[in-house]
Amino acid sequence: MIKDRLKSLRNEMANAGVDAFIVYSADPHMSEYLPEEWLERAWLSGFTGSAGFVVITQEKAALWTDSRYFVQAPIELKGSGIELMKEGEAETPDYTDWIIGNLGENAKVAVNTLATSHKNWNKLKEKFQLHQIDLIHQPLLDKVWEDRGKGSTSHIFIHPEKWAGKSVSEKLQEIREKLKENNADSHVITALDDVAWTLNLRGSDVDYNPVFLGYIYLTLSEAILFVDENKLDEAVLHHLQKYHVEIKPYSEFYSFLESINNRNILVSGAANQNIFNSLNSKNTIIDKAAPGNLMKAVKNQTELEGFRKVMIRDGVAMTKFLYWLRHEGCQQGLTEYEIGLKLKDFRAEGENFVGESFGSIIGYQGNGAIVHYSAQENSSKVVKAEGSILIDSGGQYLEGTTDITRTLALGEVSHDFLENMTLVLQGMINLTLVKFPKGTKGVHLDAFARLPLWMHAKDYGHGTGHGVGSFMNVHEPPQNIRKDMNPQELIPGMVLSNEPGFYVENEYGIRHENLVVVTEAEKSDFGKFYTWETLTICPFFVDSILPEMLTAPQKEWLNNYHEWCREKLETHLEGDVKKWFLELVQPI
Repeated sequence: MIKDRLKSLRNEMANAGVDAFIVYSADPHMSEYLPEEWLERAWLSGFTGSAGFVVITQEKAALWTDSRYFVQAPIELKGSGIELMKEGEAETPDYTDWIIGNLGENAKVAVNTLATSHKNWNKLKEKFQLHQIDLIHQPLLDKVWEDRGKGSTSHIFIHPEKWAGKSVSEKLQEIREKLKENNADSHVITALDDVAWTLNLRGSDVDYNPVFLGYIYLTLSEAILFVDENKLDEAVLHHLQKYHVEIKPYSEFYSFLESINNRNILVSGAANQNIFNSLNSKNTIIDKAAPGNLMKAVKNQTELEGFRKVMIRDGVAMTKFLYWLRHEGCQQGLTEYEIGLKLKDFRAEGENFVGESFGSIIGYQGNGAIVHYSAQENSSKVVKAEGSILIDSGGQYLEGTTDITRTLALGEVSHDFLENMTLVLQGMINLTLVKFPKGTKGVHLDAFARLPLWMHAKDYGHGTGHGVGSFMNVHEPPQNIRKDMNPQELIPGMVLSNEPGFYVENEYGIRHENLVVVTEAEKSDFGKFYTWETLTICPFFVDSILPEMLTAPQKEWLNNYHEWCREKLETHLEGDVKKWFLELVQPI
């Protein structure tokens, strides 16, 4: 089937005089998680990971993705004729160099500008021009993907101020102040989470992310939301009218942009190239990050209190689930997929649960080494009372979002597994304990989590931490903790994951993950210093580590953390679950 799709695409490429076609994993809003109708790369290649892109020529096809998918990608690409290119590996060519090396001069490379960022477009165009290669807009998949979906019609709903912590008026005013600072009189808001956050609205157009398809055009005196009006009920219409937000059809957004003249418009270079093409030359474009993106990342006190509340509910659900998994689930002949459904059921017992924050990763034994493993209904492993299992999951609640990973032994495991479990836990604790000065970036802290593994000549390929939204996307920029340089400094109120890992292909995967928030620690002669407040409330499995490897500060942190878990969760548990839990959190 994949070969047939590639053949059809190549026919269209030949008809259009296109020598190479690039398919990114993106939609017009440059989302990470995509509406079904924009899963172009997954449809064409069969690779379902959240990151990666495909380049197709008449003779070759290749997919570039990162280390999270080095195990998964070969499985999904098998028999497709698409070569895997492992990003970050020394022998892997940059995809632009690969294209140039496979094409002659005067060749044409096509992309769909709706699914290509302005920043990426400029990079490609500049490099290709040096080799007399033309870059053009040609949405060829529109002709090939015949049964493409039509998009969600789910209703949009209000995220009230009692959970948002700020009114729409306050948010619009703060954004407008930033526009003035940048000498802009207009602004296009394109990212779905930025649109939803700005207007205190939520939706369900994208799996797991409570967002809806929409754009905002904002000036110093007006605000226009471009959205499918059929998704708006009377309450939402009244909400938008209250804040003087005009409504226009989603389908008219680009024609509206074409009508704008003589404006100083702030648009992020992360927005799609079609937006830049539509804004005619009579406007001045100010290419800067959307101001609301950083505002959204710095949680207010109401949002932080929401996180703290839902962490208790989530911790209760996780504790009940982990008890069930160890005592019953691993003995019932259930598959990873079925265990994932059971986990969702436990979370659904909690107040204000809306759904999962991402597809649960239930990685039993070797599948745990697939960093973003997705258990399929008809092909996932049967879980038994032996070996280990990695559980990475999260929930969307009206007051906040959770993301937690726990790895545990279900039966006998090797000494190497116990040692690596301990090293990863040491890394997570190291990062939790660190105190850092104002201005620190995630890249400065990443090594604290890796050091125990590094001292044993081991490492992991993914980042250590990502931003997390408040009843919003579980992966939320601009902050992160990883080896790569990110200029965004860490600011009090930012919520991030702390999730080092270790993976042995075909044997097991290990990851420990808590959510943490940047908090002010103290002020000294050397300036302000920050630290972390841990948000996630769920015990670790001391019987799956080697306690003697822990340092005194690490052991003290673990004992204090387990005592805190007891204080927060004990009264919400009962019977055998409570008895087991109290044994689990005993000091070591």
